[in-house]
This record gives sequence, structure tokens and C-alpha cells, in this order.
Amino acid sequence: MDKENKKTKAHYSPAVVHEKIVYVSGQLPLKKGERVPSSDNIEDQTLIVLEKLKTILEAANSSIDKVLRTTIYISDINYWDRINTLYAEFFGDHRPARTIVPTKTLHYNCLIELDAIAFQE
Repeated sequence: MDKENKKTKAHYSPAVVHEKIVYVSGQLPLKKGERVPSSDNIEDQTLIVLEKLKTILEAANSSIDKVLRTTIYISDINYWDRINTLYAEFFGDHRPARTIVPTKTLHYNCLIELDAIAFQE
């Protein structure tokens, strides 16, 4: 990843690469500089975290078809079906291992957070 993409205010990297494996930190549906989600709609927030994942993977010389596993944290289990539909459209025929974890609250009152593990060619 380039140095610009590694800069965050908190003490973590958006992704770390080790031996061609890309470990993507949890991504919240916040746009750069925001501390509040731009939408309170689960579909919008899901699309934002998926696009952030794609951007981070591309910066790390990987891609969505190289994702091995994702973990998705959701603030309400009732979002599962809507998230699953968008996730399936995003990944298409590629089916990485996945865990969805319902949790009470997420940082900044976000509805979803996603992390991932992928590989580089």
C-alpha cells in the first residue's frame, strides 16, 4: 500500500500485507474526514464499506476476486438479508468465506463494519 493510504488518525493501518496476504482492517461506512455516516440506510452503508474494501485491495495490489474471508459486524440481525443481497451482487460468482456477527452498537453509530483477508498474485 502507498504511504498516503496508510495514514489514519487512529493507531492502525487500513491494511497490512505479509507474504502476499492482505489483512484489511475493519471498515466503517464513513467517507474521508467524516465522523458520522452520510446515510442511516443499511443499503447505502453496505455499499460504502464494499467500495472502501475494493479501493484498499487495489492499493495493495489485490482485488475483490482475491478475497479469502470477510467478517461483517452488524448492529441489527434484521439487516442480514439486505446486506447479503448487496454482498452477493458485489462479489458475483466469487464466494469468500464469511462470518456475520450481530452486535449491539458500532463506532459512530454505524450500522455495519467489514474486515477482510485477501491475497496478492
